[in-house]
Amino acid sequence: MNQVATLAGGCFWCLEAVFDRLQGVQAVESGYIGGKGPNPSYEAVCAGTTGHAEAVRVTFDPSAVSYEELLEVFFAIHDPTQMNRQGNDVGTQYRSAIFFHDAEQERTAKNVVARLTQDKVFPGPIVTEIVPAAPFYVAEEYHQEYYDRVGGRNPYCTYVIDPKVAKLRAKFASRLKSA
Repeated sequence: MNQVATLAGGCFWCLEAVFDRLQGVQAVESGYIGGKGPNPSYEAVCAGTTGHAEAVRVTFDPSAVSYEELLEVFFAIHDPTQMNRQGNDVGTQYRSAIFFHDAEQERTAKNVVARLTQDKVFPGPIVTEIVPAAPFYVAEEYHQEYYDRVGGRNPYCTYVIDPKVAKLRAKFASRLKSA
């Protein structure tokens, strides 16, 4: 039976491009979570008026990829030490957050953060929020599969997303879907 992971770590285009390529991932949707008010628009979220984060909802087969493995990839492809930003993307909508769906996901997320902290994987403290999942609002259609549709035609994809996908391929090659 498939499960769902909901993660925020900067621009949802970046996260979607990475998780789409992992074995065991059935679907990835870009959207908004963790703010106030239903059905926020991209413009309202970017303006910082809703409190929502750009996030992805990842549907996965736990017999093929574990929640912990998804979190390992999540922490490898973004900087969880930056408060309310990822690189040049600044604002609460770009915060690092794990929205858990049950007690087991919460426990796993806290254990992964504790291990990464103990191992001093990052130069500063991890500021990733670990909070209960809230309503998830699927982003506008033009945001879905953005990297695969637009890719190199958008400089953001070239300079920000391409390196994340390259890091995924280098660090997690054995976990990638077949071409």
